[in-house]
Amino acid sequence: MKTKNNKKQHVLLRCIFDYYKAHPIALTISTICVFISALGAIVAPLMIQNVTNLIEKAIVAGSFETISGDFTKFLIILVSAYCISLCGGFTYSQITARYAQKYMHEMRCRLFNHMQDLPIRYFDTHDNGGIMSTFTNDVDTIRQLLSQSITTILICSVTFISIFVIMLLSSVYLTLIVLVGSVAMIIVTKSIGGRSAKNFRDGQYNVAKLEGYVEEMMNGLKVIKSFTHEEECKKDFEVLAVNLQKTSCNGNIFANMLMPILGNIGNLLYIIIAVVATLLFIYEVPNVTIVGMSGTISIGVIVSFLPMIRQFTNNVSEVSNQVNPIAMAIAGTSRVYELLDEEKETDNGYVTLVMGKYDDKGNIVECSRKEHTLWAWKHPHTADGSITYTLLQGDIRMFDVDFGYVPEKIVLHDVSLYAKPGQKIAFVGATGAGKTTITNLINRFYDIADGKIRYDGININKIKKKDLRRSLGMVLQDTNLFSGTIMDNIRFGRLDATDEECIEAAKLANADSFITRLPQGYNTYIKGNGSSISQGQAQLLSIARAAVSGCPVMILDEATSSIDTRTEQIVLKGMANLMKGRTVFLIAHRLSTIQDAEAIMVLDHGRIIERGTHDQLIAMHGYYYQLYTGVFELE
Repeated sequence: MKTKNNKKQHVLLRCIFDYYKAHPIALTISTICVFISALGAIVAPLMIQNVTNLIEKAIVAGSFETISGDFTKFLIILVSAYCISLCGGFTYSQITARYAQKYMHEMRCRLFNHMQDLPIRYFDTHDNGGIMSTFTNDVDTIRQLLSQSITTILICSVTFISIFVIMLLSSVYLTLIVLVGSVAMIIVTKSIGGRSAKNFRDGQYNVAKLEGYVEEMMNGLKVIKSFTHEEECKKDFEVLAVNLQKTSCNGNIFANMLMPILGNIGNLLYIIIAVVATLLFIYEVPNVTIVGMSGTISIGVIVSFLPMIRQFTNNVSEVSNQVNPIAMAIAGTSRVYELLDEEKETDNGYVTLVMGKYDDKGNIVECSRKEHTLWAWKHPHTADGSITYTLLQGDIRMFDVDFGYVPEKIVLHDVSLYAKPGQKIAFVGATGAGKTTITNLINRFYDIADGKIRYDGININKIKKKDLRRSLGMVLQDTNLFSGTIMDNIRFGRLDATDEECIEAAKLANADSFITRLPQGYNTYIKGNGSSISQGQAQLLSIARAAVSGCPVMILDEATSSIDTRTEQIVLKGMANLMKGRTVFLIAHRLSTIQDAEAIMVLDHGRIIERGTHDQLIAMHGYYYQLYTGVFELE
């Protein structure tokens, strides 16, 4: 447990160091200004002590004329110190506010950019609500730490040390009493503040759970209402909300206890010092300082010591008041750096996809966008330093592939298949048979455990993942649209596509007819969840998005699952044009949509148990025949 806590504190130091590395000059100036802002609190007791001693001296002498010069000098020093302190405080507060917010912007961008580079596996094993909470609540705790807590602690520390030294120079006896009181305040802070901090840390994790649950319920609201599970969901939410309430309530209870207790200890210490100092003065007890004996305690020492006590105890209280924000920052920073420390998706590929053309000798050479007539794989060979170019055709082959999402559970066993350019390969099987898993491996969302996958004769492990995926068009079973215009969503398939190319792709997918009937046509704004259009229309847009990509390989995972039978026939005719000359991997539960496939792979529990054309499989009277004739059901 101690090691875990130390690790979290080290993460906090790492955050502060990263903040300094990002803005060293601004933070250096801010730190200097912090020391300057503490000048008033340091100079004030010294000037009060000197002025009081001067007044005492003048009273004894019976004349104030002798001290007028020194009195004016000390007064000017005091006013100047306060003015300089005010300027320092204003400067550091402005710098801190500005750069703390700037760093939060940089941190969120850093998190988002890192998130884009994480493997799909990470999102399969972490809930979206927890990730969202990291971007919002956890990052905000860092802002509070950097803009408030650290500055407060630094100012209090400078003031604390300075006043402590002045106290020792004034009276060791009185300083020892202050130390005893300070130890009592520290013990109280550690006991009560520690409990408060623990509850606030737990509250951070409970907030993440609550946000995750709310997001999950919002996404599944139709299902909840369909099955009338509102009351059960309310009860589950109540449990999470109560847990958050308990931790927050306990944290605030202990926090609210801490400050009054510390305040009263400070008041008690103030009274004790006043009484003891008066007695020492009355009985003319020899005063002891760190530099030796200095006669008896003077009135100046007593008068200056009392505000120093107040300042001293206030500093302890201010630091104690930062226990909860720091505890929350530790929890938040830990979660932020847990995400940042997640390993990025590894990519050791070196084969890239480039634009090319045929030269006079019939060889493929690289060229500019205006000149290119084809796409090719650029394959550098380390052995002799040569570079070969292979025409991008869409020839994909799998050899003896084994795969498991976790090593101890293999879900694909000895899968072998080939898809020549222009062929349509269909996958059939019950849910969990491994159909979608195969397409995930082609995309390298996951890497195989054993075997090989070759793309145009090149091992896909040698191909850079971005170039590999750029050559593959996908239409997923779950439609994902983004907030923006319809044109923007279609162009998402290829960002440099012209409006005309996007419209042509929409026509191929049979989406043009419904788009042109919308009030603003292709400029119609839709929400990310597609709530402003039907589910079938959303699926048509995702098909158009794949069409505009112009990829030689298409992966269609239940591409027509959300389209009615009549629309499906129209779409399939349009898709026939799209698929012409392209390699297509088609996953379908409707067997009528795959009858024209050159090869149908029948999967069961991660194994290909049958393969062939529709007619061949029907003639075999095997598993596919039983599915087609209705003896078995896919689900």
